Amino acid sequence: PTSAQASVVPHSGRFCYTLDNNLLTTEQRQFYEDNGYLLIKNLVSDEDIERFRREFMRICKREVKPPGVMIMKDESLRSQFGQSEKVVNKVQDFQEDEELFRYCTLPEVLKYVECFTGPNIMAMHTMLINKLPDSDKQTFLHPMHQDLHYFPFRPASRIVCAWTAMERAHQDNGCLIVQPGTHKTTLKPHGYPEWEGKTNKLFHGLLDEDEKIPKVHLVMEKGDTVFFHPLLIHGSGINRTSGFRKSISCHFASSECHYIDVKNTTQEHLEKELQEMVGKKYNATSVELKDIWNFRARLVQGERINL
Repeated sequence: PTSAQASVVPHSGRFCYTLDNNLLTTEQRQFYEDNGYLLIKNLVSDEDIERFRREFMRICKREVKPPGVMIMKDESLRSQFGQSEKVVNKVQDFQEDEELFRYCTLPEVLKYVECFTGPNIMAMHTMLINKLPDSDKQTFLHPMHQDLHYFPFRPASRIVCAWTAMERAHQDNGCLIVQPGTHKTTLKPHGYPEWEGKTNKLFHGLLDEDEKIPKVHLVMEKGDTVFFHPLLIHGSGINRTSGFRKSISCHFASSECHYIDVKNTTQEHLEKELQEMVGKKYNATSVELKDIWNFRARLVQGERINL
């Protein structure tokens, strides 16, 4: 079910957000052009998803400790559940974990990525999200936001996220929510929402959200994959079930993209927050946002040019 209908309005002129290829139909390209996302059904196999799930469980139990990985937890649950999937909300920056990073190299995913980035592809940002059941103490609702807020590289139209459901995602367990067409807008100011005691570190949201823009709930089956533009306004709802809602994702960019200086932009405060986090964790000084992303970036196809 959706709370708004996405539009497909045929119009003449060049496609801005996809590249010429033999994979996407004209209708698919038009849909992405108009709405900023494209859902491909049953793209990733059950076998691969189960392998990713097993590796996630091993990371939760600390049987493996990939370097550079950031494990986000609900600390209020640790005394009750210890080291388990019932505590871990997200495994981020898994580029050094050979098993999870396989997701970023799957041929069936990359052939679609290439439609947006071109042949030289960098995996820039990786996440396995385990949306925990929400409680009175903690919510894993992700406020509406634009991913480009986190990225110090451009152009935006050569960046795309691949997001795969690892089990059925629907409104009750907090599926993705998108605002079709918002990829055509500019990058907006972000910050922490005013939810008392319930904000998650780095879960920034739009400071001025336009409630009048229609929203679509992306109901997805296991293996379904959505590709979306980094300016598309999106978020995820509350998990009202007693189970978990897992997904795995990677932001890809053309290696021909270039880093920008975020000083005196809406992204400057993000750089400061990340500098403090990296400084504490690695005792590093004078780290710039682009240094952090340069560390995360991995070439997955073609040649490395700028990023």
